[in-house]
Amino acid sequence: MKWKSKLASRKFWALVAGVATSICVLVGADGDVTTKITGLIGTVGTVVVYMLAEAHVDGKSAAGEQKRKQ
Repeated sequence: MKWKSKLASRKFWALVAGVATSICVLVGADGDVTTKITGLIGTVGTVVVYMLAEAHVDGKSAAGEQKRKQ
């Protein structure tokens, strides 16, 4: 499994948020707790996707620099 591409997927983070929301409902958490947990997952997902996208762009930029030096 390619974890890097999975972590960069918005669909994956939507799945994680959906599962967490379902678990909150299952254990009887109130709406406020469920909203906070779902928001936290969305925030973490956004940060992870941003970091991986920036790393990809930086890697491509560095590869381009290497080619120009040769």
